[in-house]
Amino acid sequence: MEPQQRVGELQAAVERYSEGASPFYDEVVQEISKRAAEQGNLGKADIGALVAWKRLNANTRWMSDLMRSSDATVRAATAEARKSALQEGSTLELAAARARSALAPIPGFGVGDALASAVIYALAPGRMAVYDRRAQAGLELLGLELTAKSGRYGRYMALVDQLVNEARVEGLGLSAREIDLGLFTLGGPVA
Repeated sequence: MEPQQRVGELQAAVERYSEGASPFYDEVVQEISKRAAEQGNLGKADIGALVAWKRLNANTRWMSDLMRSSDATVRAATAEARKSALQEGSTLELAAARARSALAPIPGFGVGDALASAVIYALAPGRMAVYDRRAQAGLELLGLELTAKSGRYGRYMALVDQLVNEARVEGLGLSAREIDLGLFTLGGPVA
């Protein structure tokens, strides 16, 4: 698919998302992002709220392991992730990959990118985006490949950055978050 067509598909998807979405849906993540900006990290309560925001099942072993971890450990890892995500002079792909790696010591963050990306987005909302299965499906519909091999979140952010730049060339100022919402909408319901 050509960049102009991709951008058109994304723009239409962002508009469809905006028409159907509640204006209050992102209040939780906005509040958590504000706290992250003020404190420089996130704690277990913040991650619990992001689990609800991402509509994940909190009745799992990883959540139990998380709750047995010290909040200081979680805050240290998220502080390092925030520092990595916001590192100036670093490519978006590298910053995202380093931020994702910084979260690995937290129980439940060793594998999988959906919740990790929500945490990273909350830590750096002006730079990062959220990844999930629907965004993956949206990328595929646009003819962009993203494999599940290690380092996926960094590669995802490189693709988001590519799409932001393609939109800019077409005269649209879509943010990374708008790109992920467009991908989410394009990806449609995932079973």
